[in-house]
Amino acid sequence: MNLANVLQLFASGVTIGAVYALVALGFVTIYRCSGIVNFAQGEFVMLGGLLTAYLLKTTALPYPVAAVIAVLAIGLIGVLTYQLIIVPLGKAIIISLVMATLGVSMLLQNSALICWGAYPLYLPSFSGDVPVRFGQVAIMSQSLWVLFMTAVVLVVLYLLGQRTLFGKSMTATATDPLAASLVGISTGSMIRWSFAISALVGAIAGIFVGPIVPMNFGVGAMFGLKGFVAAAVGGWGKSAGAVLGALVLGIIEAFSAGFLPAGYKDAIAFVVLLLILYYRPSGILGASLAAEGD
Repeated sequence: MNLANVLQLFASGVTIGAVYALVALGFVTIYRCSGIVNFAQGEFVMLGGLLTAYLLKTTALPYPVAAVIAVLAIGLIGVLTYQLIIVPLGKAIIISLVMATLGVSMLLQNSALICWGAYPLYLPSFSGDVPVRFGQVAIMSQSLWVLFMTAVVLVVLYLLGQRTLFGKSMTATATDPLAASLVGISTGSMIRWSFAISALVGAIAGIFVGPIVPMNFGVGAMFGLKGFVAAAVGGWGKSAGAVLGALVLGIIEAFSAGFLPAGYKDAIAFVVLLLILYYRPSGILGASLAAEGD
């Protein structure tokens, strides 16, 4: 394998990792505030892509308008997930809440199948299908959009969490809900907002990834699993860890695809997860699933 092939695989891995990073950031957003791992996160990605593609196909709406409508609609679904599923469970043990989100995942999958069928819907690329060349390395222009949006979401979440009273209230809710409520923070509202923000991030991911990966009812499960692995590899509770874990996972997958049959690619993610859990269960940046806050 020559240097050009190595660089091409590395570039492919980074762009794949950026896709996983957008999903992982949604996982981390909810976990940091509520301690809940939301296994419906992949379905938010799927619905964002499908709903945008459906609006473009059936209406005369401009692309940006259709995208905004889809993002807001998925954000509402995130709020309803919290209000109708999580709130009635009250102070149930964490495994019950995780199972509830798995139920939401299956509900959204089957709802998408009923609404749009099993055939994939395609989103047009933002800036055409001609790849951008950097020397001997070719990168799809849409992949650059995904990288750009990953960076934007990471910066926005950092500024929200570290530079605003709202973000600090969300962190306080996760760290000590009782103390947060005693100083006047509405912990229920903070968790509701975390579900909304997570759903918005997922929908944005679906719109940016849709031109690369055709959207159908089943892709959300794959995105959700890869995003979960990325968050675990990077370290739960840290946005930067989610992005780092996603990039590591994407690069490992890309290079493994260069040496192994294509069917093994998806299994690599779970091999990486098992190795991380065995050798460094706290993740690369050191925030374990049991850790709270940033």
